[in-house]
Amino acid sequence: MILQRTIQKPATISGIGLHSGARINMKLRPATANTGIIFHRTDGDQTVDIKACSENVVDTQMATVIGKHGLTVSTIEHFMAAIAAFGIDNLHIDIDGPEVPVLDGSAAPFIREIQQAGTTTLNRSKKFVAIRKKLEIIEGEKRISIIPSRFFRISFDIAFDHPAISVQNYSMKFSTETFCKEIADARTFGFLNEIEYLKANGLARGGSLENAVVIDDNGVMNPEGLRYHNEFVRHKILDAFGDFSLLGSPLLGHIRAFKAGHDLNSKMVKMIEENPDHWTYVEFSEEALREAQRSNCKSFAIDLAWNKA
Repeated sequence: MILQRTIQKPATISGIGLHSGARINMKLRPATANTGIIFHRTDGDQTVDIKACSENVVDTQMATVIGKHGLTVSTIEHFMAAIAAFGIDNLHIDIDGPEVPVLDGSAAPFIREIQQAGTTTLNRSKKFVAIRKKLEIIEGEKRISIIPSRFFRISFDIAFDHPAISVQNYSMKFSTETFCKEIADARTFGFLNEIEYLKANGLARGGSLENAVVIDDNGVMNPEGLRYHNEFVRHKILDAFGDFSLLGSPLLGHIRAFKAGHDLNSKMVKMIEENPDHWTYVEFSEEALREAQRSNCKSFAIDLAWNKA
């Protein structure tokens, strides 16, 4: 069976929060099978445990925010994308502030920390959610859908009335290698006038050219320019990957989105959970893995598991 995973040894991540501007420290600790991803707010009188799952999502306006008992952890999507990329199902995160550090605005610094910590398998199988029937949400111009696929794929289209962005589209069939190479380095972005407004209202206090791509009337303000020519749409895929990890199981399905964001991502996760007749759990058999190794073709394992579902 494909087994659940956790990190091999503890790791520490520190940095400022995008919205609070405060310095925040996170300690990652290994967890046993079937624990899930648990954030532990340690800065109050008592530690509050907040599981990273759709049930605990309390806000999606500016970032994905989870909360419990009046305490929240914000901007979790980049970190969640990084641990999901390495198949980590179980993890304890001690955090002494209200949001995950923004670091450079991408998932890349988290990827490096996870690589240093290493990963290890646990003694429980991993369940995949295999989509059987199409699900779709349309809100005005915005839309998101998920259709059956033997792989996990995200196809995203964005359209902004600004020449620095304009219309962009990108599609990624997931693998750890592909995520690290094509998506992880894409940074969050915003328009200068919006950032000034947010700061005037007590948000984005930690935002700067060091942790976001900022766009003014003339174009990209960052002196180093973009990391990819279409960095904006790639970051949307990064966000979506992190948001969909709150389903609690890796997906076999094709997400297609247009002008979507955290709100629609979260609504689609909940729609999947509320429509169990549209999907089924799949566990990959040892036979499928052996055949995949002999044929050197990962898709063969997916085909076998799919046909037996």
